Amino acid sequence: MSAPKILTVASKEEGNRIVRIINNTLSFVIRWAIYMGTLVGASILLSKLGTIHGKDLPEDYFSNGYPTILKLLDSEVFMGFVFFVTIAIVVYVLYLLWQLHEVAVHKAQAMSSAHTQIVFALSLCGLFINKAWWVLAIIIAFTRWDVVSESISNIIRKGVTPISTEPMSTEPKSEK
Repeated sequence: MSAPKILTVASKEEGNRIVRIINNTLSFVIRWAIYMGTLVGASILLSKLGTIHGKDLPEDYFSNGYPTILKLLDSEVFMGFVFFVTIAIVVYVLYLLWQLHEVAVHKAQAMSSAHTQIVFALSLCGLFINKAWWVLAIIIAFTRWDVVSESISNIIRKGVTPISTEPMSTEPKSEK
């Protein structure tokens, strides 16, 4: 009697796997279509912002129905595409620079550090005043304060108690 249950569970798992694969594939196709639609739409919209030489492209810009490369550079749609890609790259690089600038704050938040606010303030000071403040924020964020405090406690503890328990003699040692 247990054999049909095992087959039923196995077939349900196989069915769930197939549904998951179909969902992932459809999700990928839909995202790709949205991305391409946005790219093409933005290129066309940005091409309408300006005209090149104030005229339409003549027929001699194409050979056998395909545009030649030099004449393609005169195309408004192509220039809209180039403008869109250039702006996208600039925005992405600025985003990456901001993420690099905020690495100390993200690290402090990830460690649930008590220093998160001071790290954020020092990061902003580093952005607007001097980069030395940003370096200080990085040091504070990446320092393991539990290890530092333990080391300082050990130094203080060793300074309070003598290292050797031998009594110190005031007599000079004789040389042999």
